[in-house]
Amino acid sequence: MWLIVGTVPDADFALHPDAVFAESRVDGHALALPDGRRVPVRRGTAALAATALLACAACGFPAPRLLLAGDTGSGAGSRAVYAWLEKHLPELPAGLPDGLTGLTFHYLFPDLDWHNRVLLAIQALEPRPLLAADAGFMYAAKMSGYADNYDLFTPDLGELAFLADEKAPHPFYTRGFLLAEEEDIPGLLERARRHGNCPPNLIVKGRADHIVCDGEIRATVTTPSVAAMECIGGTGDLVTGLVTAFLAGGLPLCRAALSAARAARLLARHCAPTPATQVGELIARLPEVLREFSAARMLIFGLAMMIMMIWRPQGLLPPGPRHYAAPPGDVPPEGPAVPRAGDAPAEAGRPA
Repeated sequence: MWLIVGTVPDADFALHPDAVFAESRVDGHALALPDGRRVPVRRGTAALAATALLACAACGFPAPRLLLAGDTGSGAGSRAVYAWLEKHLPELPAGLPDGLTGLTFHYLFPDLDWHNRVLLAIQALEPRPLLAADAGFMYAAKMSGYADNYDLFTPDLGELAFLADEKAPHPFYTRGFLLAEEEDIPGLLERARRHGNCPPNLIVKGRADHIVCDGEIRATVTTPSVAAMECIGGTGDLVTGLVTAFLAGGLPLCRAALSAARAARLLARHCAPTPATQVGELIARLPEVLREFSAARMLIFGLAMMIMMIWRPQGLLPPGPRHYAAPPGDVPPEGPAVPRAGDAPAEAGRPA
């Protein structure tokens, strides 16, 4: 079971762990929590969670659970989340179906002491769950000096520049890297990795999405390209929600990252948004796109099988030699060879 951890911008939204132990759902443009509360899906953690819930439902994956609290910048709600995790993580895997396979951290106040206490509690779990982080929690991870203990970050280019600046305690203080262009990504990535400020796997979001696996850029996703997506707040949360869903479904990390980047772009093409479109409108249409995506994959697989049956009916590899074991009674006795019909006659003085 996967757990999404974050905050919502509502100071009166108290932490209740019901959504950790029971499923939430998406109802219209809101998260419907098991305790009856509703959270509007505009952007941030709510958008990430709604995306993951809808994607899991469309793909038949187990729905992630949620741990949310309200925080408008004071840090009080975030510290309540940190404290709950530190206290309950040791027994949490036993209380969830299939245990705790991974966590996605999103907007939380960057408190280094609390971050390190929670990370220590996670590292004590056996087996250790996968760890993904986006937004403010990447800042806390980098500032703590333990960013390379995570499995996946999903930064945009500006956030990658912050990760690459080993001296910056906060994105506001990032040096000239904020002026970086997409062609600078390999250098920023190498610098961030050298100083231990990022995990080995990333989705670097932008006009082109760069999929980094084991420290190397393995894929760049550029199409379809919908310019209006650059103007819509929360589209990065959508990508992180998609990769969370695919990881919750058991996809290998790099495949999940690549699939998330592609699915987000297919959603953009399907919706044809304008700069006035809200991210909640895109998320609501996600099940349509994922169903079409799944159907297209099955069609391609079927066509490939038909082509193989016509082009290589014998299979890709030549058949191996066949060996047959004769029954014990059929083995001829040792002795001179018995002539068979059609054999050439033996020469005089030589046995047949």
